[in-house]
Amino acid sequence: MKLFKKDYSAFTDENLMQQFQEGNNNAFKELYSRYENYVLNFFYGKLWSDREKAEDFTHDLFTKIIKNPDSFDTSRKFKTWLFSVANNMCKNEYKKQSVRHEGSQSMPEDREFAGSTAAADELVDKKNFAEALKEELNKLGDKHRQVFEMRHFDGLALNEIAEILEINTGTVKSRLHHATKHLADKLAVFKKTIAG
Repeated sequence: MKLFKKDYSAFTDENLMQQFQEGNNNAFKELYSRYENYVLNFFYGKLWSDREKAEDFTHDLFTKIIKNPDSFDTSRKFKTWLFSVANNMCKNEYKKQSVRHEGSQSMPEDREFAGSTAAADELVDKKNFAEALKEELNKLGDKHRQVFEMRHFDGLALNEIAEILEINTGTVKSRLHHATKHLADKLAVFKKTIAG
């Protein structure tokens, strides 16, 4: 009989995944608890703010890992690998949706910068800014828009974006610079709102 329950909180994601590949289900439970909400929010932001769809995709993603734990290469960073898989699931869903109806890849209605808050008297300005931002983001090419959203909405680091999209960090920086410059030019009228 085990007197002490093993504490997995000190383990790295990669260690946990390796243990899960060796048959340790408790290691998977720890990974799931670390990433469930993070992944759910990622899908919610990418899939038109559809909570039910985000929950389904989160379930599907973790089911994929349970069914095929060896698909993870333990020499890679788990977080980046996880979001690469999630991003590919979104891309496949965009393709399905665009076949059903044109223009469905537009940015979700109520997506905001991570951590942004607004005082009541600024809400109208913020709403106008959000609408203008959405409009201008949709004018950007997919490559530039995607990098901007992953950096500013999903909070991913440049090297994580590079690995997820399978491009080099220099390309990420270049696309991000292009997107930011375009948006800064087009949204200059909102400078006060952005600062607020």
